[in-house]
Amino acid sequence: MNPANPLDTIYYIKLPENFSLSRDTLHIDPAIPLPVQKKDRDAPGSFKVEELSQEQILAGILTVLAYDKHNEHSAYYRSLLLKARPNIKKELSETAILKAKNEDWDIAEEIFSALLGLDPDDMTTVLNTALFFDERANSYRRSNLNEDADAYDNDALEYYKTAMSAEPALPEAFFNAGFFYLKQHNYRDAKDCFETYIALTCDIDDDKLGTNGIYKKERAQEIINNINSQNMDDAHFKAAYDLISSGQEEKGLEEIRQFIQSNQKVWNAWFMLGWGLRRLGRYADAQQAFLESLACPGGDSNSDTYNELAICLMEQQNLGEAKNALKKALSLESENTKIISNLGFLALKEGNVAEAQKYFTVVLEFDPNDKIARAELERLEQL
Repeated sequence: MNPANPLDTIYYIKLPENFSLSRDTLHIDPAIPLPVQKKDRDAPGSFKVEELSQEQILAGILTVLAYDKHNEHSAYYRSLLLKARPNIKKELSETAILKAKNEDWDIAEEIFSALLGLDPDDMTTVLNTALFFDERANSYRRSNLNEDADAYDNDALEYYKTAMSAEPALPEAFFNAGFFYLKQHNYRDAKDCFETYIALTCDIDDDKLGTNGIYKKERAQEIINNINSQNMDDAHFKAAYDLISSGQEEKGLEEIRQFIQSNQKVWNAWFMLGWGLRRLGRYADAQQAFLESLACPGGDSNSDTYNELAICLMEQQNLGEAKNALKKALSLESENTKIISNLGFLALKEGNVAEAQKYFTVVLEFDPNDKIARAELERLEQL
């Protein structure tokens, strides 16, 4: 995020009575200070009211709505903006979504903040903001910026909760929040969200739902069935993930072992056991857990399992099998930068610096913000 205060880019003025911007002049109350966006060339004392443009006022208003949520004149500023640009919400929403898709994160966040300031009760905007933070977190985690990713996940969760509290209920909020909870391995809340989504859409005719709506209902039911069949909403499973991810691996391993006692064929459980053991440096035990995961129904379709198995094999200097595991992982997810990066580290263990450089370069082509790949390339260039 930009460390500077965005409110420093505006100043407040009071316009003289009967001041007119154009033929389509706004009805401006001269008693209320007006936020004006500074021009790049503006210097202290250089402002000239006759050079003021409507765009400066509208940009200033957007900045206030985005970053000064408790401004006493917010309602007045909103009315000015909506009179001048009746379609402003649609225009800003489209721009924000496009910026997010292009990973112009800071600009997209500014626009979403402005949209929320413009209409705080618009639950569609709230949900879009949740989706934005959710995807931003995913991007940062792919770049190994895990602390930033956690912070944006926390932001996403707050907006999902707000969207799910909408009246009338917003089915899409529950559908998307369900996938957010899946990402967090919080299968109990994920199941609740998908069940709520189905309940909210069960009385809607297929013709009104459309192809996409029908697919979503079927997908939601499929996930619910999968969680039920593997008992993944069990309290031990959730506790295990929370404990291991927070650095309490030993306690987490106790929880997941209790789960496995009555759920021997759940690949996710064996994966979590392996993950906890690998974090403790118990690579041989972790390797066995990952092999058990791969042997369970559905386990061999998960690239992360092969990737984690490869890490354990590399640590035990079994480089040939590690390479096979990474190649299998890459065949399942060809643009996963974690896998490509590990191929780079494997090449280093094999003494092949040139090949390692190629892998780290590919990682940066997919994700220029990957700190680990960049650091390794810089280190190798100095050898």
